[in-house]
Amino acid sequence: MTSHMETTVAAATQWHDQDPDAQTQAELGALLESQAAGNLEAAATLSELFGGRLAFGTAGIRGPLQPGPRGMNRVVIGQTTAGLAQYLLEHRSTESGKTLRVVVGCDARTNSDIFAADTAAIMAGYGLEAIALPEKLPTPVLAFAVRYLNADAGVMVTASHNPPQDNGYKVYLGGADEGSQIIPPVDSDIEKLIAGVAHSISWADIPRSPEAVIPAPEDIVAQYVAATVASVAPEAPQDPPLSVVYTAMHGVGAGTFFETVEAAGFPSVHPVTEQTEPDAAFPTVAFPNPEEDGALNLSIATAKKHDAALIIAHDPDADRLALALPRGGDYIPLTGNQVGAILGWHCAKRAHKTGVTGMLANSLVSSPVLGKIAKHFGLEHEETLTGFKYVSRVPDLIFGFEEALGYLVTPDVVRDKDGVSAGLMALEIAYSLAAEKRTLWDYLATIEESVGGFASSQITIKLGDQGNNTPLAEQLRSTQPGAFGTRAITQVDDFLQGVGKFPREDILRYYLDDGSRVIIRPSGTEPKLKIYLDTQGDTRREAETSLTDLESALRSLVDSLS
Repeated sequence: MTSHMETTVAAATQWHDQDPDAQTQAELGALLESQAAGNLEAAATLSELFGGRLAFGTAGIRGPLQPGPRGMNRVVIGQTTAGLAQYLLEHRSTESGKTLRVVVGCDARTNSDIFAADTAAIMAGYGLEAIALPEKLPTPVLAFAVRYLNADAGVMVTASHNPPQDNGYKVYLGGADEGSQIIPPVDSDIEKLIAGVAHSISWADIPRSPEAVIPAPEDIVAQYVAATVASVAPEAPQDPPLSVVYTAMHGVGAGTFFETVEAAGFPSVHPVTEQTEPDAAFPTVAFPNPEEDGALNLSIATAKKHDAALIIAHDPDADRLALALPRGGDYIPLTGNQVGAILGWHCAKRAHKTGVTGMLANSLVSSPVLGKIAKHFGLEHEETLTGFKYVSRVPDLIFGFEEALGYLVTPDVVRDKDGVSAGLMALEIAYSLAAEKRTLWDYLATIEESVGGFASSQITIKLGDQGNNTPLAEQLRSTQPGAFGTRAITQVDDFLQGVGKFPREDILRYYLDDGSRVIIRPSGTEPKLKIYLDTQGDTRREAETSLTDLESALRSLVDSLS
C-alpha cells in the first residue's frame, strides 16, 4: 500500500518536473532532496504544500507565492486560466462564430506581470481574443475595461491588500453580468474545470499563443479617467486650495488617481513620497492595508508637515479607500461605515436633487445607517450577502458600500468597488465644505442630526483560541442567550434556518431592545469568527457609549464560552 508520504512525493515530483519557474522549481527540488535525506521538517512542508489546492471562490484565487497547488505560481495560474477558458467557451459562446474576448490586467506585486502574461497567452491559445492592459494599473481600470471593451470576461492579477508574500487572481464577467466579479455557482463550475485540467494536462501542454495577445487601446486609462470624472461630476473647486495628503501604499493607484484629480480640475495633492512608487516589498508598512494599525503612520507624518485637512489612502490595487481627518493635534482614521455614510449621503442627496430614483446598497455586516439615509431621501435600500460582488449586482444601484473600505460611487462606469472614484468624490465633498468653512466632521454631524448617531466595531476571534474548540456561533445556538449584558435580545435571525431571500449560511444576527445589532459570521478566508457590532443613539456620543458597553458585554460572553 502506498503511504501518504509516497503519494505526496510523487505529486511533488510531477509538479517539479513541469514547473516553468526556475525559482519555485528549485525550492521544490530542495525540499524533495531534504525529505529523501530524512528531514522531517521538509516532509511536513511538502505535506502542507500538497495537502489540497487553493479554493476558487472569493472572486477567484488568492494565496502565498510558493510551489504546489496551494500556492500562487505559474503552474496554478496556467491550470486556473485553462479552466476559466474552458468555462467561457462552454457557457459564453451564445452567438455562432463569435470570438470571446478577455481583458487581462495586473498590479505591481511580485510575479503579477508574469502571471498576467501567462493568462493572456493561454486565453489566446484557447482561441479567445486576449487583450492585455498596457501597464500595471488599478483594479478599477480593469473592471472598467471589461465594460468599455465589451469583453466577455476580465482577469486582474492582484492580491489587493494582502501581505507582500501573497498574490491573487480576480475574475470578472461581462455581458449580462456588467463587469461584476463572479458569484456562485459560477465559481464552483470553474473550480471543477480547473481540477480537470490539473489532473489531465501538464503545464507544457496547455495551449498558449503569446503572439496573438492584443494590446489594449493606449487611451484606456484616459477613457477611464474621463468616464469617472463625468460620473462623479464634481463641482469646480473654490479657493483657497485645500491641503490634502495622498498615499498609494506602495501600490499602483498614484498615477491614475493624480490624473483623475487633475482632469477634474482640482489642485494637486501632497503625495506620501515614500509610498508613491509601486514596490512589491511594501518596505514601509508591515501590512499594506489602510485598515491596519500603523499603516497610515507615514501619511499622518506627511499630513502634519503640510497641515492637511484630509488624508486619502488607497490599498495597493486602489479598489479600497480610507480617509483620515485632523482632530486634537492628531489624525483620526474614519471607519469604513463613516466613509460609507459620507459618500452615501452625498450620492443620495444628489439623486434626490436631480429626481433620480434607485437603490442604495450595502453588505449585511455594514452599518444600518445607509438604510436610514435612503429612507431620508425617499430612495430604496437593499442589504446583500457579504462581498462586494453581491453589492455591485444590485439593480438600479446609485451607491453601494461595504464596511471593509469598499465603495462604488460610479455604477455606470464600473461594477466593483473603486477607490479612485470614491477618493475623487471625497475630495469634492471636502472642498465644498471648506468653501463653507466646514469639515467632514461637520458633514458627519449633519448626517447624524438627520438620521441619528451611529457607531460600529468588530471583534475577531481565532477559532483555535477557544478552549473547547467549539465555534462560538454553535455555542450560541445551543445556549440561546436572552441578552447581551443589559440589552435584551428582541430578535434572532439564524441564516442557517433561512432568512428572507438570503441563502442558508452560517450567520447569526441579533437585534437588541435599544436598537443595537450584533452579527456573528465566520471569515471567508481565515479560521476566524467575526462579530460585528452596530449601535445607534440620538447623537454620536450616545451611540459610542452604547458601543463601548456592548463590546464589553460581548467580550465577557466570549470569555465565558471559551
